[in-house]
Amino acid sequence: MGMSNKHFSIKITGKVQGVFFRASTKEKADELGVKGFVRNEPDGSVYVEVEGAEYILDQFIDWCTHGPERARVEKMEPRPGEKKGFKDFEVRK
Repeated sequence: MGMSNKHFSIKITGKVQGVFFRASTKEKADELGVKGFVRNEPDGSVYVEVEGAEYILDQFIDWCTHGPERARVEKMEPRPGEKKGFKDFEVRK
């Protein structure tokens, strides 16, 4: 692991709820081995916090620019933040 681990909060807006965005995000996170969570927000956006090695997070963030097949991502804003030491990646309500 080491010091190269980074933390990002990502807000994703567009047609991102009701299109299996959360489940697909978890699948992608588990596939890449990153940790954190994803949840739907009341304003219709999806919010993700994710941690992992920088080069893997690049791939994850890249995936978030389009999301699953039925999603239409209009805007994706990743912001670096403080690490929280997530143990796994979970879908939150």
